Amino acid sequence: ATYAVTRQALERARSGGGPTFVEAFTYRMGAHTTSDHPTRYRTSAQEEHWRRRDPIERLRAHLDGTGEPPEVFQAQLASEADAFGEHLRTTVRAMGRPSGPSMFEHAYATPHAVVDAERAWFEQYEQSVVDHEGHQTGGHR
Repeated sequence: ATYAVTRQALERARSGGGPTFVEAFTYRMGAHTTSDHPTRYRTSAQEEHWRRRDPIERLRAHLDGTGEPPEVFQAQLASEADAFGEHLRTTVRAMGRPSGPSMFEHAYATPHAVVDAERAWFEQYEQSVVDHEGHQTGGHR
C-alpha cells in the first residue's frame, strides 16, 4: 500500500499536480536507542500485535507465497541492506561533528524570532560550560 501511494504521489508531482500529503502509520519494532528497554513501556502482546503487521515480514511472507526462490532473494537483499547501512555509517562518521548552534540553521525557511532567541540562549549557555578542571570549553570537550 505504501509503495502504491508514494508512486501515485510521485506521478502527481512529476505531472505538475503539486505535493501530496502521505500519512504513513507504523511502529518502531526495536529499541529507540541502545540504552532503551521497550519492555518498560510496552507489553509482549503489543509487540506481537505489531510484528504481525510489520511490512518487511509481510512482504517476505508474500514473496514466499509466490513460488520465487525466497532464500536467494532474501540473502541478496540482506547483503545489499548491510552494505548500504555500512556506507551510510561511514559517510555520516566522515561528516565531522557539527557545531551546536548549527541545529538552529534549518528550523525554518526564513528567520524566526523564537528560534533566534533559542539560538542566543544556547550560544550563551555553551560559553558558560566548564570542564572538570574549571576551564571554559565554549561548549566543546
